Amino acid sequence: MSINGSVGSGNAARYRGTEDGMEDLEAVNLAADWADISQGLRKDLGHQLHSQWIKPIQVGGFAEDTGTLELYLPTEFSANWVLDRFHDRLSLAWKIARSEVRNVEIKVHPGRRKLPELSFGDGRRPANDGSDTSMIAVAAGTIGDRGFTSSIGLDPSLTFAAFVTGEANVLACNAAQRMSATEQPQFSPLYLKAATGQGKTHLLHAIGHAYLGSHPRARIFYCSAERFMVEFVQALKSNQTIEFKARLRSFDLLLVDDIQFIIGKASAQEELLYTIDALLAEGKRLVFAADRAPQALDGVEPRLLSRLSMGLVADIQAADIELRRSILESKLTRFAPLEVPADVVDFLARTITRNIRELVGGLNKLIAYAQLTGQEVSLQLAEEQLTDILSANRRRITIDEIQRTVCQFYRIDRAEMASKRRARAVVRPRQVAMYLSKVLTPRSYPEIGRKFGGRDHSTVIHAVRLIEDLRQRDADMDGDVRSLLRQLES
Repeated sequence: MSINGSVGSGNAARYRGTEDGMEDLEAVNLAADWADISQGLRKDLGHQLHSQWIKPIQVGGFAEDTGTLELYLPTEFSANWVLDRFHDRLSLAWKIARSEVRNVEIKVHPGRRKLPELSFGDGRRPANDGSDTSMIAVAAGTIGDRGFTSSIGLDPSLTFAAFVTGEANVLACNAAQRMSATEQPQFSPLYLKAATGQGKTHLLHAIGHAYLGSHPRARIFYCSAERFMVEFVQALKSNQTIEFKARLRSFDLLLVDDIQFIIGKASAQEELLYTIDALLAEGKRLVFAADRAPQALDGVEPRLLSRLSMGLVADIQAADIELRRSILESKLTRFAPLEVPADVVDFLARTITRNIRELVGGLNKLIAYAQLTGQEVSLQLAEEQLTDILSANRRRITIDEIQRTVCQFYRIDRAEMASKRRARAVVRPRQVAMYLSKVLTPRSYPEIGRKFGGRDHSTVIHAVRLIEDLRQRDADMDGDVRSLLRQLES
């Protein structure tokens, strides 16, 4: 049974006597549904809108009696924005995913914590209300001497101690540590370049934590480039541009994420340019992060490009298998004494290759399912419960490649895949190849049939269902298929 679906009768029986257990499992199922919905919205809306407004949404409670599902956002501003623009789309997506959802309510998270307010000296508040974690202003002395941890919007889990280094990211990590050290860095600004999910945001948060550790009275400004533009426009509309500029230039450390989203905004670019110049002139520290190099930022004026690239551009490459394995092993320490077999760790590290965020998310989903259903973590459970993640990470495999691999495995001639022979030694490998073609490729049943000697689509359907059934009843067949899957996915 998939974690995205309803709980099977055996698992449900295990939870009937435990109300908390059922609630936990329901939360996992809601989270899995939201992951699917969010991924679909990302394709529809694009990365920029999704990252700014959809990604921060947290799934709240579901009331079965009214069919009402609650979705939470961190601030009143973001909740109202999503309610006005995306409520109908979110409602429809949830009703499709879960027929029992009749109403979707969008609210401010009840547990949100307000940030310290910054005063301009005349009693007015800055454009940023301090409650949106995408743009965080930290003033020394407003929260005592505790160093400002989770309450300022820096994720307490994203520290240098939690960052696993390897050949792909060691330069960026070392540069980030130098930027947060007590002594003045040799370069500024630091520009972190990495694809989505490779650790650049982790390093931004880690710099903030470490800098506050070595400079307890420091003032830090952390935001996304998109949020920077929103705040700048609000300051323009409210005639607070002078205060906005003064506030920006009063900080000791400026951290700006997703700088690629400032593309094309001339006034915001100009303000950022002047802010960089002012902070650098005073020896302040600046760190930017983006998914591309400065020279690849289209629509950015040359003067700003030169400022962004004048310090150090540190590239974070895609993690290799050794780094992925090390990251998984470091995360497993949080789940002790739960045991995750080495072959499962190796399987995840080998197959989830697109980015670290998906890798860790897959591990978390697998362990959550195992804990909430009482099952042991195994290779079979990983393959069953992580089908969406695994499918997205699989390289494009062709039917020709599948046929070649199956023929080598069973030691039969390649021509047998299209032949009319019905000997068992030929039919069964042919059926396995049809099954793998349906599992590993996006081809339809008729398309697969044509690649196997022009066979009818009903023949392919029969083969797929037969192999699925044999895998459940015949350990040898299941072992053969698993071995072939490993060969084809490696």
